[in-house]
Amino acid sequence: MSEDIPDVPRNPPPPPHHEEPPPEPRRGSMMLGFLLGAVALYALYFGTTAGIAPDEGYKTFLAGPAALIPIGVYLAIAGALAIWPRTSRWGAGLLFGLGIFILLGGGICVMALSQMSSRI
Repeated sequence: MSEDIPDVPRNPPPPPHHEEPPPEPRRGSMMLGFLLGAVALYALYFGTTAGIAPDEGYKTFLAGPAALIPIGVYLAIAGALAIWPRTSRWGAGLLFGLGIFILLGGGICVMALSQMSSRI
């Protein structure tokens, strides 16, 4: 036989669960930002910096340090999109695209420099 002691408090019932509304779905695709960002940066640099090679005589307005201006503008736009909650995924994709651009661009640059003949 089990003894029930009425003076001992039993475990209280669990508190009622308040269901939280589901979070607002994030808009934008990270993969779209990734692909669009990397392709746009390559198109920008291969399309507009054709005349800044030393043997070309710096014939374009993007000569020297001014070649970094498009990356700065891109970084500012991508950062602003990544901070705003509605477009955070797309902005993050753009930032990943910038990383790929730098990684592959560095490889292409090293490849081009290694194939140049010394004219000194």
